[in-house]
Amino acid sequence: MKFFKFYFVLFCIFCISPYPIAMSNEEAPYDIINKNEVYEIRKYADRLAVETSTSGSENNFRKLFNYISGRNKNNEKISMTTPVTQVEKNGSMTMQFYLPSKYNSSNAPNPIREDVNLITVEGGYYAALRYSGRASDKNFVKHMEILEKELKKNNISIISPPIRATYDSPFTLPMNRRNEAMFKVKIN
Repeated sequence: MKFFKFYFVLFCIFCISPYPIAMSNEEAPYDIINKNEVYEIRKYADRLAVETSTSGSENNFRKLFNYISGRNKNNEKISMTTPVTQVEKNGSMTMQFYLPSKYNSSNAPNPIREDVNLITVEGGYYAALRYSGRASDKNFVKHMEILEKELKKNNISIISPPIRATYDSPFTLPMNRRNEAMFKVKIN
């Protein structure tokens, strides 16, 4: 049994842990405007995304993954980018995949499904608190509340619902995962 544990640990160290380093997903670009020990304020430009909201039995991730896997009007496969974001809109949980920068509103493949839409996510200033661990609701709420408290303490106006951003695959070890709690904010 000791040998099994030893080899399992070696397997994790050499085969699984490097996985996030090997991934080369395009990330939505931003400029860091301000940073402290808890969070950073970023400036994003407008970004093209594909989004869907919870409805029916198929989950949001699967609907968006099918779109980038070629189930779109051009049958075109699209590279995965980061982050994947989730935000509540009109009482429903909405998930967004950002499209690679080579796409714009005129050359992005249109979705086949009626409940999957191309949108432009408005740029602006976003406060982000980075954390590791599981992307669970409990972990997100904990960090979102820390961010909200710090922003209020620093008199920064929050102008969006909380945004959950995840950067890594579910196969990434929790200690190596990059997650973020975010809010769109107003900067004076």
